Amino acid sequence: MTETFDRTALIELLSQQWDAIDALIAPLDEERWRTPSSLPGWTVFDVVAHVVGTESWLLGDRPPAHDPTKPKTDVSTLPYVRNETAVLNEIWVDRLRPLSGARLLEFYRGVVDRRRAALAAMGDAEWEKETISPIGQVTYGRFMRVRLFDCWMHELDIADALGTPVDEGGPRGQLAFQEFAGSIPRVVVKKGEAPDGARIAFALTGPLARTLRIQVAGRASYVDAFDGPATVEIGLDSGLFVRLGGGRTTADQHLDEIAIRGDGELGQRIVRHLAFTI
Repeated sequence: MTETFDRTALIELLSQQWDAIDALIAPLDEERWRTPSSLPGWTVFDVVAHVVGTESWLLGDRPPAHDPTKPKTDVSTLPYVRNETAVLNEIWVDRLRPLSGARLLEFYRGVVDRRRAALAAMGDAEWEKETISPIGQVTYGRFMRVRLFDCWMHELDIADALGTPVDEGGPRGQLAFQEFAGSIPRVVVKKGEAPDGARIAFALTGPLARTLRIQVAGRASYVDAFDGPATVEIGLDSGLFVRLGGGRTTADQHLDEIAIRGDGELGQRIVRHLAFTI
């Protein structure tokens, strides 16, 4: 059965997400634009350039031409570039990097306005059509939930770099978190090596508070309730959970913020191996 995604609601949340990023970057002077982020090799400017690049690509645009008067960077050789998607991301960032922050802001606003218009003009058939995405062949609607998650994560990247708190909950955060959480069962088995029969509970506090229960029975999946006691319960703030899954920080840097009850060895292995995003 194909999962459906409410087109009007999702497009509105994506538009609000672009506005949230705009609110963070609009007041920046040039020095603040170049603040390092938690993403390897990227500043705040580069994070925004990445968003510009992806939304431009979805409009069918090509990266700006390389300036022939400057040395050309082979982005595929950068140590944090591990696949073709990352290569495309870096090409856009590299080509936009010579711009000023003010010019990039203009570029960003123009691109997201064009994306809003393109999404508003889209019909049901286009929304439900299968298309290539970073998570494989999915409907365009599902791809847009991935885009909401990606842009939401980058809002957090920018806010963290600037030391500016933002609301991580609300409708945007809730839907972005759904996209994020969908990968966690696979991660706890593939990377955390949770054995068959394990019952893992994540007790999240903070703006996206909830309890996620994952049971491994041949494969890992979410359950409403366990058929026995939890093998391990891991308590932490939802913001830290998301940043660990996004590879923005490590569990070792936050051990005093993570409570593990039950199988401590399994719990430690899981929290140390949560990172899964590209």
